[in-house]
Amino acid sequence: RVQAVVVQPLFTLGPSGPLAEALNRRRMASVSAFRGFAIDGGLMAYGPSRVESMRRTASFVDRVLKGARPGISVEEPTVYELAFNQTTAKALGVTIAPAMLRRADEVFV
Repeated sequence: RVQAVVVQPLFTLGPSGPLAEALNRRRMASVSAFRGFAIDGGLMAYGPSRVESMRRTASFVDRVLKGARPGISVEEPTVYELAFNQTTAKALGVTIAPAMLRRADEVFV
């Protein structure tokens, strides 16, 4: 029996509330790469910071506008975010270790 689901980022680009609600109704713990999923009711999110990714994109655009030759650039993310939804955890009967909560960037109550 499935007890947990890793939600691929493609499914969290838009509103992810309905997906999180459906998983919670089925009592499935869920994790995704973007904090918006945890905000919308998913159990947790761990992945690259969208804000930092946008900052990096802005620096690439800045370099091109200043005359650098455009090209394809691939970089590993350097900033990751960890977020938990305590309301969802309680509803699912999941206890998140205090050490994990201390390490979290955000805990939604």
